[in-house]
Amino acid sequence: MTAEKQTCEGKHNIPMGEDISPKKDGGVLKLVKREGTGEESPVTGDKVFVHYVGTLVDGTEFDSSRGKGERFSFELGKGQVIKAWDIGVATMKVGELCQFTCKPEYAYGSAGSPPMIPPDATLIFEVELIEFRGEDITEEENGGIIRRIITKGQGYTKPNEGAAVEVTVQGTCDGFVFDERELKFEVGDGESLGLPSGVEKAIMAMEQGEEALFIIKPKYGFGNAGNEKFNIKGGATLQYKIKLAAFEKAKESWELNTGEKLEQSSIVKEKGTQYFKVGKYKLASLQYKRIVSWLEHESDLSEEDEKKAKALRLAAHLNLAACFLKVHEPSLALENCEKALELDASNEKALFRRGEALFGMKEFERARNDFQQVVQLYPANKAAKSQVFSISNVASNNQHPMSRCA
Repeated sequence: MTAEKQTCEGKHNIPMGEDISPKKDGGVLKLVKREGTGEESPVTGDKVFVHYVGTLVDGTEFDSSRGKGERFSFELGKGQVIKAWDIGVATMKVGELCQFTCKPEYAYGSAGSPPMIPPDATLIFEVELIEFRGEDITEEENGGIIRRIITKGQGYTKPNEGAAVEVTVQGTCDGFVFDERELKFEVGDGESLGLPSGVEKAIMAMEQGEEALFIIKPKYGFGNAGNEKFNIKGGATLQYKIKLAAFEKAKESWELNTGEKLEQSSIVKEKGTQYFKVGKYKLASLQYKRIVSWLEHESDLSEEDEKKAKALRLAAHLNLAACFLKVHEPSLALENCEKALELDASNEKALFRRGEALFGMKEFERARNDFQQVVQLYPANKAAKSQVFSISNVASNNQHPMSRCA
């Protein structure tokens, strides 16, 4: 008998349909009852929504979403359902209604699923594909980055922050290709190459060899400012086709010994400083945050290593405060100044930057106290004197400060 005309052998003569199992072993047979619409079928990772009715070969119904009155959803190709469903639903189009006949090895196998499904049971499913959506890879699940997998990758590991990656990227907007490159870089450095943050988030969700299309909303793209170099207007939604050719994961904190943490911290501190000098404050802050994550909870250090770790942590918090002041996030700057002062209670930069942060938060009296403390401890600090004078002058005139003195 041909694949298109197979029937269930035995006393039940049920039309089975086309063999769609990868091995062509008759494990999953599909019979279309109503054609769907559109050209696309769901791909691995897509969230699919279906209605289904499941029966045994003798017609006994064991489960039905229609009976429950609500559609069923799952992520395709992730092993959340029986193997036959991952195979079969991937062949459907929206609106399609079909029947899948599933051999035991593609369903519940020799164990069955008591009490309704006996061991070694062939199952019949009538499935309707209602809709499917690309996979949302944002932590907030806000639809900001949607993935459609073109070619599934291999393995189970994915790039992490600091991983060395080799990728091919093609960025399009409104059908126009604005960026097409082969790149090698460390995750975290993408902005320096003109890549939006969403591309790096996308890469960190990929497996080696994977090729996928990502739809990136403005929040994770070029924002409201757009990108002059690529001629992208503000608020634009981007599409990036990305292939992750190869990557080497960066060592996680727990994989580094004390010596390696200190060595790497010195390296990324200098890297952060270079970013800061050219105004790339977000990239700089990512480097300084790595120092904090590596060294914040280190204990049982030698006296020499303790001094090195303390100096690096202090520098990281001071530099983070400077970064946050530059991007007008005074509360985060204040937080890092407080941590710096825990390490060095009279640190000149920490006190001054805390004063700047408090000024930005309109806590003028506290800001003046910090600037006055800087003047008392470091009389040569002209900037602190200027700030004290400015705040005092405003207060004496009973005016509300509107901007920070340079």
